[in-house]
Amino acid sequence: MALPPRFLDEIRNRLTLSDIIGRRISVKRAGREFKACCPFHNEKTPSFTINDDKQFYHCFGCGAHGDVIGFVMQHDNLDFMNAVEMLAADAGLQMPKPDPEAAQKAQKEKSLYDVMEEATQFFASQLTKPENADVQDYLNTRGLGGTTQRNFRLGYAPADGQALRKHLSLKGFKDDMMIEAGVLKESARGGDPYIFFRDRVMFPVADRRGRIVAFGGRVLPDHIRPPNPNSDYKPAKYINSSDTPLFDKGRMLYGEQHARHAAREGHSIVVTEGYMDVIAAHQAGFKGAVAPMGTAMTEDQIANLWSMIPGDEKIPVLCFDGDNAGRQAASRACDRILPLLKAGQSARFAFMPDGEDPDSLIRSGGQGALKSVLQAAMPLFDFLWATHTAGRSLESPEQRAALEKSLYGAAARIQDQNVQRFYKELIKNKISETFFASRGGGGNKSNKPYKPKNPASALRLKKPAANHANVIKEKILLAAILNTPSLFTDIEEELGALHCSHPRYELLRQSIITELCENHELDSETLQHHLNSQGYEQEISDIACESVYVHAVFCRPPPKGDDQEADIHAKAQDWKRIFESMKQNGMVQEIRDGWKQAYENENEEEERKLQEFVNSRKSESGDSY
Repeated sequence: MALPPRFLDEIRNRLTLSDIIGRRISVKRAGREFKACCPFHNEKTPSFTINDDKQFYHCFGCGAHGDVIGFVMQHDNLDFMNAVEMLAADAGLQMPKPDPEAAQKAQKEKSLYDVMEEATQFFASQLTKPENADVQDYLNTRGLGGTTQRNFRLGYAPADGQALRKHLSLKGFKDDMMIEAGVLKESARGGDPYIFFRDRVMFPVADRRGRIVAFGGRVLPDHIRPPNPNSDYKPAKYINSSDTPLFDKGRMLYGEQHARHAAREGHSIVVTEGYMDVIAAHQAGFKGAVAPMGTAMTEDQIANLWSMIPGDEKIPVLCFDGDNAGRQAASRACDRILPLLKAGQSARFAFMPDGEDPDSLIRSGGQGALKSVLQAAMPLFDFLWATHTAGRSLESPEQRAALEKSLYGAAARIQDQNVQRFYKELIKNKISETFFASRGGGGNKSNKPYKPKNPASALRLKKPAANHANVIKEKILLAAILNTPSLFTDIEEELGALHCSHPRYELLRQSIITELCENHELDSETLQHHLNSQGYEQEISDIACESVYVHAVFCRPPPKGDDQEADIHAKAQDWKRIFESMKQNGMVQEIRDGWKQAYENENEEEERKLQEFVNSRKSESGDSY
């Protein structure tokens, strides 16, 4: 019988490929993947790779390639149906019964995926057309350059309401299929169907396997697409696909495909509000960023967040606006999370500064600005306490009893009995600390009125200052050499002495040196092409982007048509200045660490040597330590 593709997808999603293969052969982690000696041919050096995120294995020795079902078929010498039955049992799934209608539906779903893929390619192709150069310029000014456009498969839906329809028709797709996929709408006036997304920047939404299942469309700014002066109609800033057989907006999260991979690499899962927030966070190094599809967080999405995070502790950070609407949204999310809490599964709540979202905050303050907000995120219990005490008068016993009742009522909604017990214990202790005097003098006297903190101050942060940490400086230096390789001749020695704190950036630095030593004449495009082919596409995307350029003009790509050699010396001096400041910071920290150790060990001789060194440095350069 034909099995529905969704059933096979559910098997693949529930099982971890490396676990299934690891039960049969010895596998070892190798960076983002796993490696093993291929079980299908004799070899001593591992050339068999396993990629859990993409759900496939590949042997570079014999060419064996496939998914979890293919591996079990080949390794265990089973036919397709027997392999599926075995894996379905491992995944806790019942095999579907023969159903001709289900088979027909499965075939239709496969065709709908084809519609969405073809539409995505069409939208992306529009960005390369000369008539849409202003759209491309707009994306570039927002920091959405070529690499980001490719990673997130961005595109543009032309204003012509029939353009995509004509394109898909030429590819053999019928109107009814386009309507079912959600890209075509029937006319309410009895005319021809029309394309739903028009004159918008397009954000394709991928499922966890990378298949496009929906779209989000952002209206262009007025200076590119002026509003019709004869109409009062103002288009919505964002519109999203409606639910289809492929897409359930209450279950999916934008950016999930990237975030699942990032979580395996140790990145935190961060929930933002929209498409641009996800992309900006991703570019700034927060690769676990996701966003709900224009709705409040649902129970399915919360469970999805926890499923992304490996290990026993699953605590995503939920970001909200710092205004009243943001706090209300956070309260709704808290209400939905409470019943679902389990051991190790919770959430933290972060609040943006006034008037900021993650995208604007990163553009104005860099990576460090968002990092400060995330580090200040409140545990769920602290948020629960803050929301239940905010704005309440708690001076009388009756008012305090009402608070206690509401808190215990919230805790009673937690279905896991062990977690509920600990929450009630925390509530009891918090009430005691807050309202009853202790023998040691802590807590508030019961005869003193309790004044809850201003909820705005509890849930709102001041705008952090721009980040000047060494990691940003490392990115600036690497971005400069990526965008202007001709700098290499002037800064070769310093680039060789630079050490990047991030392991992947350090490997990228070494590869840049290797490439430029072999060919000093490489231009930026060719250099980055070579590095992308070596697997550094993501690192280059993180470095060569607006969130880094905002900190140093000289590291930007030179404007086209400019004499790029004219200011090489000035750029080299800027590069060396930042490099020297990093060296200086490192030396200061080393001296401080050495002094602390000498003091703790009562090593007067070492203290004397450090003092002599500091004195000599002061006399030479006027530096202070």
